[in-house]
Amino acid sequence: MAAPVQPLFLGQGGAARFGLYHAPQAPCRGAWLYLPPLGEEMNKARRMAALQAAALARQGYAVLQLDLHGCGDSAGDFGDASWDSWLADVAAGLQWLAATLGPVLAQPPGLWGLRLGALLALDHASRAAVPPSALLLWQPVLQGSAHLTQFLRLKVAARMLGEQAGEGGTAALRAALARGEALEIAGYTLAPALALGFDGLDASRLPPPCPVHWCEVVADAGRPLPPAAARVLKAWQEAGVVAATRLAPGPQFWATQEIAEAPDLLAATCALLDEACHA
Repeated sequence: MAAPVQPLFLGQGGAARFGLYHAPQAPCRGAWLYLPPLGEEMNKARRMAALQAAALARQGYAVLQLDLHGCGDSAGDFGDASWDSWLADVAAGLQWLAATLGPVLAQPPGLWGLRLGALLALDHASRAAVPPSALLLWQPVLQGSAHLTQFLRLKVAARMLGEQAGEGGTAALRAALARGEALEIAGYTLAPALALGFDGLDASRLPPPCPVHWCEVVADAGRPLPPAAARVLKAWQEAGVVAATRLAPGPQFWATQEIAEAPDLLAATCALLDEACHA
């Protein structure tokens, strides 16, 4: 029988961050802190994150799924969140895992991120005095600027449909952020302190100081790693990063209209980590 998932809060009051803790159900191999994607992608991906966390727990990993500042059931409004507050949440989550597992944990916890959560993991790893033991990257955002543009286009699309007329295109929206103005986009208040925090990040310039397990969802089996991802991976490997990749056919579950599952991604992730553990 699967062990129950433990809901908890890290911190109190305005600093409270909600999490779901999956205890290891086998001899502890390590720990992972899950970092979700941006906006509605976070909600669409919750089921896949929960399924993978449960699978990792069965493999012997402790997993903490964390709602970042202003997201989900954590304290604060999304409009109050900043990139720095999210980086602080990452540090707090890692510290909680290390303290909770104590001497059972033979190495620092790893970071598992999806989409913008993966870029957040990369940024944290590049800054941390003690790097994570490894990174597990699901469909990582490679260019913060491109991801921000994609998010801003939701507002442009709304304007074209007759809402919020006169707002201008993405260039005008970026100018508003640069002036310190928050933007209402698809039901989210995007603050400059968050948007501009990841806007300039480039994954190719953030070679991780730890091993990387990189998983990508592809439309069909047999497809290669997308060219942009292959370029980043090559740059990392030239910098000495040890990285392994797996491609899994399935739907882009973080962006589908209905909640979707990608079972091949779950299996590929477990196999990749199992191989790394026995290498």
